[in-house]
Amino acid sequence: MSKNKAKVKFRSLYAHKKINTFWIATITIITLITAILLGYISLVLMDKVSLYGAIIIVLIIVLLGVFFDLLGIAVTAAEETPFHSMAASKVRGSRESITIIRNAGAVANFFNDVIGDISGIISGLATGVIVIKLVAKFHVENTIFNILLTGIIAAITVGGKAIGKEIALRHSNLIVYRLGVIYSLFRKQNKKNNKS
Repeated sequence: MSKNKAKVKFRSLYAHKKINTFWIATITIITLITAILLGYISLVLMDKVSLYGAIIIVLIIVLLGVFFDLLGIAVTAAEETPFHSMAASKVRGSRESITIIRNAGAVANFFNDVIGDISGIISGLATGVIVIKLVAKFHVENTIFNILLTGIIAAITVGGKAIGKEIALRHSNLIVYRLGVIYSLFRKQNKKNNKS
C-alpha cells in the first residue's frame, strides 16, 4: 500500500463569511410568531367549515408549502450571470434578481423552511381536525381515517415537491426573474410611500 496518499482539499465559497447570527435569531422569532398565528387561524377556520371545506383548506396549505419549496429551490439553483446583461439594459427586476441570488441562503431559508415547514406542520394539525369531522359523520374508529389521511397528505406533499423541484431546476432563472419583478414593484411602492 502506497504511503503517498493524495490529500483532497475542498474550497467553500462561504468559508470566509461570518455566520449571520442576527438572521438566525430573526428567522427563528418570525417562524415562532408565524406558526402560532397561522396555526390558530387555520384551526379556527377548520372548526367553522364543513368537512369538504376543511379538506379544501388542507389542500391549499399543502400546495402553498409545495409552491414555496419550488421558489426556494429555484433561488438556490439560479445563475447570476444572465442578470448582469439584463441589468446593463435596465430590464425591470434584473437588479432585484441579482439581490435575490446573492442572498439565496436567507431567501431559500424563508421559502423552504419558514413557509414550507410551517405548511407541513399546519397541514398535519388540520388533518387531525378532518379526522375528528369524519369520525363524527361516519361513526367509525378514528385510527383508520388517521392513517389513511396522513398517508394521502404525505403522498401529495412529497409528490408535489418532486414535481416542484423539477420545475425549479429547469426554469430557475425565469422563476427568479419573476420574483425580481415582483420585488421591484414592492420597492417602487415603498419609494412612493416614503416620498409622500
